[in-house]
Amino acid sequence: MSPLTVLVTGGSSASGVAVARALSIAGHRVLTVGSDQARIGAAAREAGDGVTPLVCDLGSLESVRGLAATMTDHGVGGVDGVIHLVGGWRGATGIEDQTDADWEALERSAVTTLRNVSRVFYGQLEASRQGRFAMVSSTAVASPTAAAASYAAAKAAAEAWTLAVADGFRRTQSPEGDPSGQRSAAVILVVKALVDESMRRAHPERRFPGHTDVEELAAAVVGLFDQPASTLNGQRILLAK
Repeated sequence: MSPLTVLVTGGSSASGVAVARALSIAGHRVLTVGSDQARIGAAAREAGDGVTPLVCDLGSLESVRGLAATMTDHGVGGVDGVIHLVGGWRGATGIEDQTDADWEALERSAVTTLRNVSRVFYGQLEASRQGRFAMVSSTAVASPTAAAASYAAAKAAAEAWTLAVADGFRRTQSPEGDPSGQRSAAVILVVKALVDESMRRAHPERRFPGHTDVEELAAAVVGLFDQPASTLNGQRILLAK
């Protein structure tokens, strides 16, 4: 089977580097996206040869449409996977001090970017022989706290949108409930929090209980392309320990 083309958003993060590297090692063509040219270029180099850095403001629908056009200029006929790693954290002490500024920032990073990317690339993922759309969510959605109310609510909205994407794939590819036609899948990867080696070096006294290593996340992402779409589509996969 020929290599697949996978777009990794939030590619400047430690998780973005790990996922891009793992996908490239697995033989896929990887395009990684960030908002800053210098940072995404450095991240792509760290991820390894064959990883192409691209710059885009994912919070702007027009910018994401421009990204798709740029990819066409790079000779990309369509993507087979979108791994959405754009995140962010804002917390407070309780319900009363949840600020509008925090909510707006979380809505943009967790929900708006995901909506934009999924709308622009949905048709390509649906047409792919092995389309995969994945987002990273949090255990906070299932057990929200007052201090993390805005964060949990934004992640819950992102999960709901992703499940709607899964329903779209199901309706067009398995309209009669026959899973044999299912080629594309949208999934939610759930973590408590992510950890990487730089965090461990910076805080050698910490044990990071329940955290998921970015390398474990990367392995889970690669594995999505080895599993049948019919069993993956609409699943909420727990990676937290």
